[in-house]
Amino acid sequence: MARILVCDDSAFMRMMLKRQLIEDGHEIVGEAGDGKQAVQMYLQLRPDVTTMDITMPGMDGIQAVKHIHEEDPLARIIMVTALGQRAIITDALKAGASDFIIKPFEPQQVKATIDKILSEGVRE
Repeated sequence: MARILVCDDSAFMRMMLKRQLIEDGHEIVGEAGDGKQAVQMYLQLRPDVTTMDITMPGMDGIQAVKHIHEEDPLARIIMVTALGQRAIITDALKAGASDFIIKPFEPQQVKATIDKILSEGVRE
């Protein structure tokens, strides 16, 4: 079981993702609706894994990942994006994201990605 922070500006997407993660046996420790809130909650809660939408108001997900990684280089963050654009995913991975999930996501894709990130342990 992992402690997970879910960050997405869509309440519906947060609900869908939370439901899936809880079904997979994980604990949701918090939710954020924008990048700035995501950074604050990450620093406060120190979750095992964070899911981060890329497109959010104010501070976007890539900026949030950069801020989180400045504070915690070992943070495990999975980008969740509807944008199938390689350049954006590449930017997210360069910023420090561990992996990504494309919306609309399949339950097995979410589970496999979370399991993979957790099994990798601490990243180098």
